[in-house]
Amino acid sequence: MGIVNIEEELHDQLRKASAVACRSINAQAAFWIKIGMACEMNPTMSFNEIVTQELRNAGVVPRPLKVAAP
Repeated sequence: MGIVNIEEELHDQLRKASAVACRSINAQAAFWIKIGMACEMNPTMSFNEIVTQELRNAGVVPRPLKVAAP
């Protein structure tokens, strides 16, 4: 494990995003790195497709949402 130096503005964005996602700052940074790397390796896939694939690989089975009638 190492230390990564990042700009203060990016660290501030990490802190804010981690609060919204209920993750630690390190976990948020790791998520962004992992998903960013997956996006670079799979440029034809959308962010949602990549996250869905990662969830399925982890054994999470998404259920369809129930849509309320208008």
